[in-house]
Amino acid sequence: MDIVRWGIIGCGEVTEVKSGPGFQKALGSQLVAVMRRNGALAADYAQRHGVPRWYDDADKLIGDPEVDAIYIATPPSTHKDYVLRCAAAGKPVLVEKPMAISHAECVDMEAACKAAGVPLFVAYYRRALPRYLKIKELVDRGAIGAVRMVSTRFQRPPLERDSDPSQFWRIDPALAGGGHFIDMAGHAIDFLDYVLGPISQVTGFKANQAGLYAAEDIVSGCFRFASGVQGTGQWCYTVAEQLDLTEIIGTCGSVRFTIFDDSPIELFADGKTESFAIANPPHVHQPYIQTVVDSLLGKGTSPSDGVTGARASWVMDRLLGR
Repeated sequence: MDIVRWGIIGCGEVTEVKSGPGFQKALGSQLVAVMRRNGALAADYAQRHGVPRWYDDADKLIGDPEVDAIYIATPPSTHKDYVLRCAAAGKPVLVEKPMAISHAECVDMEAACKAAGVPLFVAYYRRALPRYLKIKELVDRGAIGAVRMVSTRFQRPPLERDSDPSQFWRIDPALAGGGHFIDMAGHAIDFLDYVLGPISQVTGFKANQAGLYAAEDIVSGCFRFASGVQGTGQWCYTVAEQLDLTEIIGTCGSVRFTIFDDSPIELFADGKTESFAIANPPHVHQPYIQTVVDSLLGKGTSPSDGVTGARASWVMDRLLGR
């Protein structure tokens, strides 16, 4: 195989700019088909993005002999079902994060793909973004000494009052597996796993303080990495001030950064402050998509797969006390 021909199941908002064009622009990659239950919307997407074929039936896309691999960009409640269908068809699959609505579902997905001999990837794309690779490089080369602790904190005002009703599935536990925490916190948890290794112990607390929707709106917890590094996390979605701050602290200094924008990375070490401004690319999934394509073509490996994706879900489940 010289090129990977992709099909997308669920050509919604995330595929418009963040991911979809990445499948067209990555080297050795083509986007040849898309699927959405609303055929008119699928046809519109295909027309606007220059995709040759569209479907309103997932099984028809999965069974298309000209589709080599499939990207699943639907709400988490459907991830397991679609991944199992792709595995049964022998098609490599890249699934959006979170990998599923629970760690138990992730285990089933990974087992099915392993039994079928089908590669499974999970779209924790920060593992391939230049700004986050810089953070990993700083930690790996000992710029802050031996890592001792980490803290991650994210807070923002409630957005439901004026946001798009079509996005309300993100706060419906039946569709998302939880609320904004499940949708967003996995990015920080997965990246810390990438930099510091797997988390082995977790304790957490959740609550619905504002009562704006059924899901939790605040989660707090502490965790211990297998390496011995200890950490804390707080995520709240109903306060006035917005804050996005993660800090990795070592024996010689610390590195501070954001998870959801490309604000400069700040390194504090040896009594000095150094800043690194590294902008995200136009299509933030594209560097990660390239690693998946390279893996499928036998030219490299991808840093995020079913094993690592499941670990993020395991941590989130325990922070939620389940």
